[in-house]
Amino acid sequence: MSITFPGESAEYRAARDRLLTQEIELRRAMEAVAAARRELPPGGLVPEDYIFDGLDTDGAPAKVKLSEFFASGKDALVIYNFMFPRHPQDDRPGPSEGATAQLTREEGPCPSCVAFLDQLDGAAMHVEQRANFAVIAKAPLDRLIAFAKERGWRNLRLFSAAGNRFKHDYHAETPEGFQMPMMTVFLRHGDEIRHFWSSEMLYAPTDSGQDPRHCGTLEPLWNIFDLTPEGRPSDWHEQLDYECCHRGTPPRPAA
Repeated sequence: MSITFPGESAEYRAARDRLLTQEIELRRAMEAVAAARRELPPGGLVPEDYIFDGLDTDGAPAKVKLSEFFASGKDALVIYNFMFPRHPQDDRPGPSEGATAQLTREEGPCPSCVAFLDQLDGAAMHVEQRANFAVIAKAPLDRLIAFAKERGWRNLRLFSAAGNRFKHDYHAETPEGFQMPMMTVFLRHGDEIRHFWSSEMLYAPTDSGQDPRHCGTLEPLWNIFDLTPEGRPSDWHEQLDYECCHRGTPPRPAA
């Protein structure tokens, strides 16, 4: 099947058909990688049933074990490690209002993680139909919950690892204590919980002009940029707020 659009040239159509072939090859490669991931042998047993700070069903602070992240009938657990606090060399502005704005910039949240979680907040309730999903930060629970309210997140399950070694053990923290945005998946089988997969491309060498893209297939923002003639901007990074709008809300027209 070949389609055409109004006003296009033969040169455009020939080039687009060649690109379509590459896109199909990419789709097949992605499917092959996903199939290979599913065929991984069992990963290592978790060394302990880590205890996190979270909220109970009534919204009160509670101690929650990793094993309690798993709902009945759902044996996969996907965790995103939120860089809160951010990397100390990240000099982008912090929040402009709310309790989080009172923190030093180094204690605040990573804008890139926040942009990613803004997107995942909408997906979380759909993911939870088939798999468990949680977000873990090193920041104390009160800071994490306060920022989530300020940001308007509604669907993310948030936990603090301030009191355990989870982030250190699963490479979401450097030896110096700097936070890293690792995505990690665990699999439960009976009473056993094993590591299944982590976004290790975060630590792999990158090609010239590319970032790690360890979660690149999951993030709508940068993939949308890839569809544009300009591509991914090399001189732009996600921010907590933009001049054009306030947390995604278009500016109100002048009276």
